[in-house]
Amino acid sequence: MAGGRGPPPVHLWNPPDCGDIPMRIAADGTWFYQGSPIGRAALVKLFASVLRRDGDRYVLVTPVEKCGIVVDDAPFLAVEMVAEPAAGDGAPVLRFRTNVDDWVTCDADHALRFEPEPGTGGLKPYLHVRRGLWARVVRPVYYDLVARGEERAVDGAAMFGVASGAAFFPMTSADALNDHL
Repeated sequence: MAGGRGPPPVHLWNPPDCGDIPMRIAADGTWFYQGSPIGRAALVKLFASVLRRDGDRYVLVTPVEKCGIVVDDAPFLAVEMVAEPAAGDGAPVLRFRTNVDDWVTCDADHALRFEPEPGTGGLKPYLHVRRGLWARVVRPVYYDLVARGEERAVDGAAMFGVASGAAFFPMTSADALNDHL
């Protein structure tokens, strides 16, 4: 964010609902208004900074109004990953850059989750960005996560997943992974 201040405190605002507007975030991360792509990156970043999730609904919110929008999959994409050395003996800490240039450190509060991808047998990875807003991890970054993967016992079961600092995020059971090798 500009000046390193972070996003506005939209979680504290409770303005009147003004209904839905014809804005949509496509699965590929493109923002549309009235069916036309929003080409100005600065405008997309501004909208992204005031995006909030209210239950199952996505809204753009200001201190004086909120308007619903459509999100096809996740509102953000995780497009880059870096691994920073851990303090002590822990795993490297993974940091992700979103398509709106926010950096998110993967930890217990900013978890990775892996959802089954219908029809493919594969997984769709997501990173929690903030307050119920997720970024879908793009395929090249997902491959980097898989390359960092390891097997660990989770609740007595062998799981394949990835670590970031002290947190471990299971992708699938080790047995399921071995069945595909």
